[in-house]
Amino acid sequence: MQDIKKVKVVFMGSPQFAVPIVSALYDRTDLAVVLTQPDKPSGRGKQVVPSEVKRFAAAHEIPVLEPRRLRKEPEVVQALQAIKPDVFVVAAYGQILPAAVLNIPRWGCVNVHASLLPRWRGASPIQAAIIHGDAETGVTIMKMDEGMDTGPILKTRKIPIAYDDTGESLSIKLSELGRDLLMDVLPQYLTGEVDPILQKDDSATYAPLIKKEDGLLDPDETAFQLERKVRAYYPWPGTFIKWNETILKIMDVEVLTDVSLKAGERGIIEKYPVLGTAAGAIKLLQVQMPGKNSISGKDFLNGARYWLDQ
Repeated sequence: MQDIKKVKVVFMGSPQFAVPIVSALYDRTDLAVVLTQPDKPSGRGKQVVPSEVKRFAAAHEIPVLEPRRLRKEPEVVQALQAIKPDVFVVAAYGQILPAAVLNIPRWGCVNVHASLLPRWRGASPIQAAIIHGDAETGVTIMKMDEGMDTGPILKTRKIPIAYDDTGESLSIKLSELGRDLLMDVLPQYLTGEVDPILQKDDSATYAPLIKKEDGLLDPDETAFQLERKVRAYYPWPGTFIKWNETILKIMDVEVLTDVSLKAGERGIIEKYPVLGTAAGAIKLLQVQMPGKNSISGKDFLNGARYWLDQ
């Protein structure tokens, strides 16, 4: 494997998905600076916390820049130009890069994207793959252009999606896969040994930004669709139903196919709460009331006297 220790890299990324990737770049390249999203309020107390990439950078004394909008901060663009980088590497950064930034590095900008492009362009490819029942997914290393995940492909690598994969577990798998694939392809790319392949735009699908309200489980969908949503949206934004004038978070479910409940109708099977759907039903295995710890569906029913009231 070619030595890339002298390659000057700028990394852009924010969540935990990006940490194994920036860690590999720190070990194997001349990592000059990290760009990440600014600190944000989080949790019930809305305490301001740094991104996971910023935590990593601080622990390893890597310089950090936190522009709110690159397009409107020319001083950040000037700082990047002054570095004279060979390449930018981007992984779940959270901003679309303007041309003024894309054109700075000698070898352009390389993106680690958590899907098999052109399937699932956009902000939430991991969740989209689970929700839509894809049998496999993977990682794409691509050269970025001004579009959203539209640039030419350098290399892809596939993995199967397990029946019990969640947004969290699949993100961990794809992060490690992306790190390994990037470290394989980057040396070849920087020596001109990789021929980029244009994406087929007519085959593209899109995974929009997820909002908290997207976690509402609609019983007019099928049981299988709702089960996949519960897994895809774990741990964030999580899934929930509205019950007894409150929000009941749904942490884990089981699909029941031979149940006669109507969509939205509530029942009890094997001492667990059950919700009817458009096809089949979901058994609520693990739930959480507001301000409480997660409990089993059985324990929930012990205090939920009105579960069957429609």
